[in-house]
Amino acid sequence: MNLRPLLAALAALIALAAAPLAAQAPLDRDGQVAFFGITFLDTSTEGDYFGARADEQARIVLLEDEVRARFGAEGLALMDNAPVAEDLARIKNPANCYGCELRIADKLGADYVLVGEVQKVSNLILSMNLVMRDVETGAMVRGMSVDIRSNTDDSWLRGMRYILKNNFFKE
Repeated sequence: MNLRPLLAALAALIALAAAPLAAQAPLDRDGQVAFFGITFLDTSTEGDYFGARADEQARIVLLEDEVRARFGAEGLALMDNAPVAEDLARIKNPANCYGCELRIADKLGADYVLVGEVQKVSNLILSMNLVMRDVETGAMVRGMSVDIRSNTDDSWLRGMRYILKNNFFKE
């Protein structure tokens, strides 16, 4: 079997996918960011049988702390969500609420809104994403998704650090 056409097509797809990342505009370091956290979605059968696991809930907090620390290190201020706490309490997943995250961030006076998700497919396979949108336009200014293997603190942190390093704060 001749693999050259397949490899050529794969190379073209990689080049197309990489082009938008290279063209990202720099983030406004004076912009205010509303971070509405990271939502955990357990779509594995394990979650159906045994319910929420304390270690996975703790890992969500670990990821949120990592995001806060990295944004702070990069000079981007994360806003206090207290003025919109009631609005956020009514939402199960700010990353998937038909634009409610934009409306809530606008109410807060933010320039950007940042939301994330971790989806557990199985105890071995997890998908993680982080998306930042311009509140005024709704356009995504940064965003990336990674799949990770292994359900440990290290693997979760490695996935989030990859997103932050290779998309949000790529040199």
